[in-house]
Amino acid sequence: MTFRTTLLSACLLFFGCTSLSAETLKIGLNYPETGRYKHQGLQQRLGAFLAVEEINQAGGVLGQPLELVIRNTRGEPERGAKNTAQLIDRDGVQMVFGGVSSAVAIASGKASRERDRIYFGTLTYSNATTGSEAHRHMFREPYNAWMTAKALGQYLQQHHANDDYYYITADYTWGWSVEESVRQFSNTQDTARHPGVKTPFPRALITDFRKALEQAAESDAKVLMLVLFGDDMVRALNVAYEMGLTKRMQVVVPNLTLGMARQVGPTMMEGVVGAAPWVWNLPYENDYSRGKDFVEAFSSRYEMRPSSSAASAYSIVYQYKDAVERAGTTKTENVIRALEGHTYSFLKDEQHWRELDHQNVQSVYVVKIKPRAAIVADEYASDYFEIIDAMSGEQAAQTKEEWEERRRQAGKPLRL
Repeated sequence: MTFRTTLLSACLLFFGCTSLSAETLKIGLNYPETGRYKHQGLQQRLGAFLAVEEINQAGGVLGQPLELVIRNTRGEPERGAKNTAQLIDRDGVQMVFGGVSSAVAIASGKASRERDRIYFGTLTYSNATTGSEAHRHMFREPYNAWMTAKALGQYLQQHHANDDYYYITADYTWGWSVEESVRQFSNTQDTARHPGVKTPFPRALITDFRKALEQAAESDAKVLMLVLFGDDMVRALNVAYEMGLTKRMQVVVPNLTLGMARQVGPTMMEGVVGAAPWVWNLPYENDYSRGKDFVEAFSSRYEMRPSSSAASAYSIVYQYKDAVERAGTTKTENVIRALEGHTYSFLKDEQHWRELDHQNVQSVYVVKIKPRAAIVADEYASDYFEIIDAMSGEQAAQTKEEWEERRRQAGKPLRL
């Protein structure tokens, strides 16, 4: 299925979801339909549509059908905040979710807080989202940079402890968080031995990536750490492959998604290592029945495999439904209390919404891209990820003391 066909299917489903009665319960999806993160945004949209359709077929939420109202952030924080305000003030949504850029999620979350609505971060990895910028109305469904780096650091210490690294990092809050955390847990804080360069965000040019990669090529590094996401990672990895760097260095992309892997393709992606909160083959390898049901439904409807971005959006809609039904109301304060400390199993093993910071504590997986033959053998040519290591959420997450120290450094209160 082509990108255009998939988008058309999503639009048809959207119209089906919105042609509901006036008594609908509205929720808002704030995602990048355009821009460098549009592929991750599309997965969010498709995952959200599927959840809404399933829930409505089962009777809705407290007897009300869900209505999904969508806005395009374009990957811009100001646009994300403006969209959030309109979704709540004009469209009357009871909850907002979405975001690929952490800067967008943080700005949007603040707009939600000002209007007493919950914001669920759907694809936001910066530590700040549930750290220095955490507040009572923000809940983050995926893992954060700290959790990513701790699991990835365990693997890197075992396999690349004596190697030199070179970091190429997107110059914004997510990139800073990931680089800082990966350096800490891989013991590569020495920037003289393990140098790096920042690339502009959000408007980096191909020449920016080429210049950075030329500097990496001139170094003694054995590990190339690409702290880039979406189209930026895709373009940089294409250049790295052309330069032969993928053959002489271990490429690590800390946050990998299926969409990014598919954009680059199996030949150039082979052997790349990264981390993910969820991959579509995980439910089959561990016999998570609800996760398998999701993969089958998504794959059948859209003729493609779901990414972690789709799984996150899908999970959020169900988590909101569950919290509203446990609270018996859509009143924000009651729903917040229903979420805080709640433990559940859905698409994978056990997860819980930590009351301390509203971070979703969950297992983290280190993955490696499989050889081309294995990838294309899948029905949808998408069997990209070999799970090579894992870490429990409790082990990966910041402790209460570590979180509080970050809050002190930021001059923020120690309670949300």
